[in-house]
Amino acid sequence: MEHASHPDIVKRLKRAHGHLAGVISMIEEGRPCVDLAQQLHAVESAITNAKRVLIEDHMEHCLADGVGQGGKSTKDALAEFKLLAKYL
Repeated sequence: MEHASHPDIVKRLKRAHGHLAGVISMIEEGRPCVDLAQQLHAVESAITNAKRVLIEDHMEHCLADGVGQGGKSTKDALAEFKLLAKYL
């Protein structure tokens, strides 16, 4: 299923990929640890934000719409939400 949020998630992950490649290069160049920590923080933030957008979109569209349109039982949606909760 194509979600409206997926293009935004791809952008966020590409940003994280770029930051991570930068960190690897910085380590190889012997850059200061403070600079490395800053870039690693940027990688973590980009991935965390991508995950947040994905989970929020899934809860809104897959779970809520699925139950509202009769495609999912409330019990199934709740079970799926519990699976998602461990990633929050």
